[in-house]
Amino acid sequence: MPYLFLTGATGLLGRYLMKDLTVAGLSLAVLVRASRKASAWHRVENVMCSWEKVLGRSLARPIVLEGDITEPDLGLDARGMRWVAENCDLLLHNAASLTFQATGPSSEPWRSNITGTRQVLELCRNARIRNFQHVSTAYVCGQRSGLIHESDVDVGQKASNDYEQSKLQAELMVRSADFLDSVTVHRPAIIIGDSQTGFTTTYHGFYALLQAIATIAHTFQADPSGHASVIANFGATGRETKNLVPVDWVSAVMAHVISHPELHGQTYHLTPQHPIPTRLIADVCEEVIGFYGVKFGGADKPKLGATEYEQLFSELISVYNSYWKDDPTFDATNTRTAAAHLPCPHIDRKLLRKLSEYAIRVNFTSPRAKPIPPPFDVAATLEPLLDTAGDSVIPDDVVRIGLRVTGHGGGDWTLVLAGEEVVAAELGINARCETVITCDIDQFAALLGRQSDAEQALAGGKLTSSGEARIRRLAGGAVRQLSDLSSSRAMAPQ
Repeated sequence: MPYLFLTGATGLLGRYLMKDLTVAGLSLAVLVRASRKASAWHRVENVMCSWEKVLGRSLARPIVLEGDITEPDLGLDARGMRWVAENCDLLLHNAASLTFQATGPSSEPWRSNITGTRQVLELCRNARIRNFQHVSTAYVCGQRSGLIHESDVDVGQKASNDYEQSKLQAELMVRSADFLDSVTVHRPAIIIGDSQTGFTTTYHGFYALLQAIATIAHTFQADPSGHASVIANFGATGRETKNLVPVDWVSAVMAHVISHPELHGQTYHLTPQHPIPTRLIADVCEEVIGFYGVKFGGADKPKLGATEYEQLFSELISVYNSYWKDDPTFDATNTRTAAAHLPCPHIDRKLLRKLSEYAIRVNFTSPRAKPIPPPFDVAATLEPLLDTAGDSVIPDDVVRIGLRVTGHGGGDWTLVLAGEEVVAAELGINARCETVITCDIDQFAALLGRQSDAEQALAGGKLTSSGEARIRRLAGGAVRQLSDLSSSRAMAPQ
């Protein structure tokens, strides 16, 4: 069972891709950094548990590999590199920095977008991964105007900021990798929150304007009519158009393309059919806050004699001065052809208000869920068998049975049987598995706690296993052995 290797899994787009690709039936491996308060595994589990609450069903778990895209081999040790080489056949490079202005040549966005992409490509070379999916941006077009074709890449355009320049260089790097057999490029426009809920974890672009207005509103006393006597300019006329796309739509289209190999090898502009004017963005920002002091036509710097509030506003949004330029027209023929059944939601005043109200309600913060220990941890049960697998040579005359446990605390493993005895376990479901047994975490806990019998669970469909009767019998026997192992661990002195 080959795995798709995903970077940037815990970012805004990444968390939606994890859900959509899993629901589409793909097996995932994700590269994630640990945070100060949570391990890489816990960060992924928190995201997957949140999706299970939304969907009302248990989900398969990705293989979590702790690492960093900017490090050689992405920070993986020899065993991790070997696992990727043996199990992954497609890499989706989604990790990136959205920083607009760099403070130095080794700072963001260059560090993630250039060094990171270079390290990811090197891993693909070493692991012999030949199918590459790259998340770029529609704004690799820089300051071009008119119609931008999906086939356009570098035509000598000038970038508006370091982010655009770094993403263009990264895309060119990917396209020039001669060891790749297939390169698919996804170019989303400006990604905003969820079109249904308003949910987001990042606050760039129009969110920056919204936050700047909110900051001023909290420090300035408006008159009884709700109008401000201060004028805070930002560099737009109100006539510029911007291409905003909801994250749930971007992820849905990408998942559709990725899960259909016949659609690989193309470039996809993930852009809306109807851009919106900057005037609508500014109007909605003012409406939801109840502060009416923002005007169009400002320069990059506040005018001489500007008030304290005008200076504050200018400082808060100065990094996004280039953001307000008029967008070109993006051709999206490939996207419309590949995903005609997935039209982009129209970004109107109502939806912009929903997005703005969500950001204000959560005070422009991202969810920081505490690590939640699972009620039953399959990995802990299999740990002695994983240690047995280690770096030892497993003979060829064994039977491999895949184990997929969905839900919090679940995951993918391969059980190695010599005769009818489970002698080792491997991370992930090996391509040489003769069958895959699947159940949710509650059923697996019941099986290992002997509140349920494997044969009865197989007969009742709560435990599924394909293949001939002999393999199904071996699968049932393997589960019983895991129950014995779990019981012995529970009774062992701590």
